[in-house]
Amino acid sequence: QSDTCHVTKQQPLPTAAARRTRTVRMAVAPPSYCFVALPPATEGGHLIFGKNSARPRDEVQEVVYFPSATHEAGSKVECTYITIDQVPKTYAVILSKPAWMWGAEMGANENGVCIANEAVTAREPAAEIEALLGMDLVRLGLERGSTAAEALDTIVSLLDKHGQGGNYCEDGSMCHAFHSTFLIMDRTEAWVLETAGKYWAAEKVTAGVRCICNQLSITTKIDSEHPDVRSYVQNQGWWNGEGDFSFSEAFSQPGDSLSSCCSAKEALEKKAEITVHTVIDFLRDKNSGTCVDSNTFLTTASMVSVLPQNLKSSCIHFFTATPDPSRSVFKPFIFTSDVKAVPKVQSPTFKEDPAKKEPRFQTKVDRRHDLYKAHQKALSVLRSEKEHGQSLMETMLGLEKQSLEAMEDVLSRTEPLDPAEAADLFFDCVDTEIKFYN
Repeated sequence: QSDTCHVTKQQPLPTAAARRTRTVRMAVAPPSYCFVALPPATEGGHLIFGKNSARPRDEVQEVVYFPSATHEAGSKVECTYITIDQVPKTYAVILSKPAWMWGAEMGANENGVCIANEAVTAREPAAEIEALLGMDLVRLGLERGSTAAEALDTIVSLLDKHGQGGNYCEDGSMCHAFHSTFLIMDRTEAWVLETAGKYWAAEKVTAGVRCICNQLSITTKIDSEHPDVRSYVQNQGWWNGEGDFSFSEAFSQPGDSLSSCCSAKEALEKKAEITVHTVIDFLRDKNSGTCVDSNTFLTTASMVSVLPQNLKSSCIHFFTATPDPSRSVFKPFIFTSDVKAVPKVQSPTFKEDPAKKEPRFQTKVDRRHDLYKAHQKALSVLRSEKEHGQSLMETMLGLEKQSLEAMEDVLSRTEPLDPAEAADLFFDCVDTEIKFYN
């Protein structure tokens, strides 16, 4: 058996037995962290979301805006590995995504919906057969969901129709196959959606702090589920049908810890009021493990979103577009009718892309965008010239502080934001950051 993923286009989903004989998994899922804080725990009654995306160390993430669009009947959309039916209308989205794939690790849409995903392992083997990736489902949920609940319905219906599977990493030597968990939120509520193959459970969150990471976490508080999930785990011998049904206990592998994997949750809950500053500080915390920097994985991008409950107020989304949030700058983005494109955080495209040729990932290409390259140079200064590097970092954090204060002013307004104020916002922040690095 080959260690690389199997390429099968538009074929029926394999049986559970077939999946078990044709799978290869990385031993440990990337240790990303994602959490949401809801009123009354937050300042101003906002919903605040944060995500650190832990990926292979050398992987580049880009931040890309796609405007809303209408599509002709019969249109198709080419995802990372498979092509599926397009819908008549897709919403405008901003995505932080590994540059080689179609899908995204995290993002938001014009309706104030945010979604992030995590890779997990389970008793149900993850399929190596190419289907939708969890990251594809993030983007599809954002493009098609006007609310968190609608995005959840979109994801589970696509999961049922197309399945999930394929290589999560740009690696031609091994198939890194996983299941997916999702944190989905809008201005009023959040949902945790966890999957194992086509089976899933969802938990509604309306207050406090909720985290997801690289392990299953939904226990007996299940607000929606796959109609056959309980009968399936009984048939597998993973639940005897007695007592309360726990999704994570049924699907977690023997020996997996079922304790909370989000070390920031308890610390966040101790805060009198959780703010954007609070969340950014936690995403930068390496001591707790929230900010990953290991031999294998690195936090390659980070995102923070503030979703006001007042519909007249603008949702604000902050992206680093660079690795290691402890040495990166969070830059604000606001949806408007005329968002200015930011090519300096978009990776180059390739006519002969090894991610799209079969067999995949046989060669490597340089996917670094302009901000990534400038940031790498700045990191080399931080390491080799301590005094100069410290001065540079203080300057950049000062610029970040100014933008955070400006966004606090935007959130405090009772009138809608003038679109002209926000159209160039993210572009200007990226441009300024690059100039300072250079």
